[in-house]
Amino acid sequence: MAFARRIKNPEALHFITFATVQWVDVFTRSNYVDILLNSLRYCQKEKGLIIHAWCIMSNHVHLMISTKSGHHPSDVLRDLKKYTSKQIIAEIEDKNLPESRRNWILWIFRKAGEANSKNTNYQFWQQENHPIELFSNKFINQKLTYIHENPVKAGLVDEPWEYRYSSARDYMNNQKGLLDVELI
Repeated sequence: MAFARRIKNPEALHFITFATVQWVDVFTRSNYVDILLNSLRYCQKEKGLIIHAWCIMSNHVHLMISTKSGHHPSDVLRDLKKYTSKQIIAEIEDKNLPESRRNWILWIFRKAGEANSKNTNYQFWQQENHPIELFSNKFINQKLTYIHENPVKAGLVDEPWEYRYSSARDYMNNQKGLLDVELI
């Protein structure tokens, strides 16, 4: 049985990673990324989410987050994942939109949903968020580098700030990225 890590200190800074089931490469399509970005913006505005660093890869997301007083990161992440899963699956199901992998993707998400008693039809995200509390400057810098180097190590870009779906531009290139970021 896997050990589920929970966020014990809601006031702390956390490194979070979550992935699609079976690591399906969903975020290769900009319309799905846009749903996730818009949901993150909503959580920032309405649910007390503070994003310090982020990166959306083809099948997983890295976040360095905290929350405003009175908001628990676990609640925000639960709502974010629930909403984005419904919206992205609805977009995949929409026959008016181009998606060459529609049947295959939906089959994988349906099988994952059938295997999980908490789901009724589909499961989009893996259950775990892998939260890690960031407790020292060294650890924060290590995770910040890891987040921003992820697209470089994947061979998608040569330099971290070249990657569109990341906060590296905010940190390294003094440009505004796609999400509001509270720099560390």
